[in-house]
Amino acid sequence: MTPSAIKKQFDDYLPLLSAKQQTLLLEMVKSFLNVDQGTKRITRKQYNKEIDDAVAQIENGDAVSHKDALKELSKW
Repeated sequence: MTPSAIKKQFDDYLPLLSAKQQTLLLEMVKSFLNVDQGTKRITRKQYNKEIDDAVAQIENGDAVSHKDALKELSKW
């Protein structure tokens, strides 16, 4: 389906929704786009650094196994 066909269908259906449903739909679209004033996206460089740091922690043995994590959670 082309973007223009999707837009037309969206425009056709939107008026059929109640104001509350339209608001909920808008919030859902915003969540798909991660549009949150308090959310700041990180750069690709920062993302890769965080992954590299996590891999280094695991390689250094600074990690908890899944089994141990479940065991610890069961105490809560």
